[in-house]
Amino acid sequence: MSKRIVVPGELVTEERKKLGSHVFVREGKIYSECIGLVNDESDFASVVPLEGRYTPQVGDIVIGIIVGEKFSMYSVDINSFYEAMIMKRDLREVLKPGTIVSAKISKVNELNEVELVQPRMFFGGEIIEISAVKIPRVIGREGSMLNALKDGTGSNLIVGKNGRIWAKGGDTMLFKKAIAKISREAHLDNLTNSVSEFLAKSNPNAQMRNTAMQEGEE
Repeated sequence: MSKRIVVPGELVTEERKKLGSHVFVREGKIYSECIGLVNDESDFASVVPLEGRYTPQVGDIVIGIIVGEKFSMYSVDINSFYEAMIMKRDLREVLKPGTIVSAKISKVNELNEVELVQPRMFFGGEIIEISAVKIPRVIGREGSMLNALKDGTGSNLIVGKNGRIWAKGGDTMLFKKAIAKISREAHLDNLTNSVSEFLAKSNPNAQMRNTAMQEGEE
């Protein structure tokens, strides 16, 4: 069965469901935050954005959200048109719906079914999303942008190839602003320098700490 396309503000479902990504509640009903495809087949209701959707590739590290449980596996939302799964035989822990995990894509078959391995659970923190095609800009050459983001915000960051970033601690609000800047300016040159300057102006205390650390290393 084909999935329904919705626009921002359009009704996703009137049923009582747990909230997945890109939806919000108003007067007891669930609505879409973006243009995308509805996924409300489980206890969760979510919308997969049409812009910047992720195409799974074997070997990618992704950040997913557990959305359901079947007899031998867990279903995982990986911000894609395609559903992923983690086999229970590979786990010692029980994964509850809503659990955030990072995992490696081990298999994508001819039906575009995605199998994940080496899952790692995250506790606390939050997920920030950006178009998957812009993730290389979030990482930067040899990790330069990611290092600038960590130093400038003091946040612990894990980046998934599927357009999701897990952030915990530090100034996560500043991190979100930096990600928005990267999203807007991904086509520009010298982006790492621009973001570093933005972070230094927004969080001078972090800049002072970094300078002190560098002086101590000399």
